[in-house]
Amino acid sequence: MQGISHILQTFEPISLAQMESVKLMNRIDTKYAVPMAVLPAILEAARADYYVQEIDGKRIATYDTMYYDTDTLDMYVRHHDRQLVRQKIRVRQYVDSDLTFLEIKRKNNKGRTKKKRISVPGFDISADTFGEGKRTMWSVGDFIAAKSRYEWAEISPHLWTKFHRITLVNKAKTERLTIDMDLVWDNVISGEKKTFPELVIIELKRDGNVPSKMTHIMLDLRQHPLKISKYCIGTALTTPDIKKNRFKAKIRKIEKMLNSYDPS
Repeated sequence: MQGISHILQTFEPISLAQMESVKLMNRIDTKYAVPMAVLPAILEAARADYYVQEIDGKRIATYDTMYYDTDTLDMYVRHHDRQLVRQKIRVRQYVDSDLTFLEIKRKNNKGRTKKKRISVPGFDISADTFGEGKRTMWSVGDFIAAKSRYEWAEISPHLWTKFHRITLVNKAKTERLTIDMDLVWDNVISGEKKTFPELVIIELKRDGNVPSKMTHIMLDLRQHPLKISKYCIGTALTTPDIKKNRFKAKIRKIEKMLNSYDPS
């Protein structure tokens, strides 16, 4: 991590306020799973064309996320079964900026992702409680009913996910890149925990198919897109007796990639 931090100090910074114009709440995503060993080369190649997000002097942020699902894990199962129209519901805490949001991500049958969110100050992820009491609970329930196919009463916490994130923005401000490291999945139902310390999940977010320097960088480094969901991979790794055939193959591919990566 120290080497990564040193490279990030050579980037021009962008503030959270300056990021407002690059929200990309309705977007096309391209994801990659890469070994931690290749990340320095990606960052070195991106330095001239990208800003790095900086919050209070920090360029690597800490994220806590609680994913919700039904008792039958309907959101997970729909993704596993390749349903084109699907949703994820989560509470995400942006630890360094002291912001917490309830977020609903919806994917449509054209491959576009839309995200809606509301602020939920005072939410305690570990205890699944809201600091503002019943009034906030009602606003959360109304928001979920209005923006998703589920009701507040039929979902509950399932997977606690923690990671560190680097956020890059291209200098044209047409794309955003998130780089997630040190992934930890903690299943609040099964009690099982899983880590992938050598795995880095990179997500390129663009408002449509605009040209991207990053796609060329990844191709030059022999890194190819991989459709991957942190929620689904974490659920498959930590939930016994759930169907996971589709994700087993993906997990094996990731493990093989991490074990066989040769930087030469």
